[in-house]
Amino acid sequence: MPTTETKIAIKPLGDRVVLEVLEETEQSSGGIYLPETAREKPQKGKILAVGPGKLNDSGKRDEMQVQVGNVVLFAKYSGTDVKLENKEVKIMSEKDILGIIEG
Repeated sequence: MPTTETKIAIKPLGDRVVLEVLEETEQSSGGIYLPETAREKPQKGKILAVGPGKLNDSGKRDEMQVQVGNVVLFAKYSGTDVKLENKEVKIMSEKDILGIIEG
C-alpha cells in the first residue's frame, strides 16, 4: 500500500512542528470563486514533522500533543513560512496550534 506521507528534510527542535498549509478554494454564498487576494489567510494545516518536546524545569521533555499526519487549526498569523524542496511549509511552536481536527 503506497504511503502519502511526505518525507521532510528538516527536524524541528523543542516544541516546534513543521506543517503544510492546506489551502481551500473559497467560494462565496452565490457560487463565485474568490481570488487569492480576497481570501483570508488559511488556518488549517497537516503536520509533517514534530520536535522532541519542550524541556521543562526539571530537565525532562514534555510530551507533544500532536503527531505527524494530524490536521490542525492554528492561529492566523503564527509561525514562520519557509520554502523547502519547492514546497511552502510553516514552522511554529505547538502553543500556536489551537486544536486537532478529527474525522
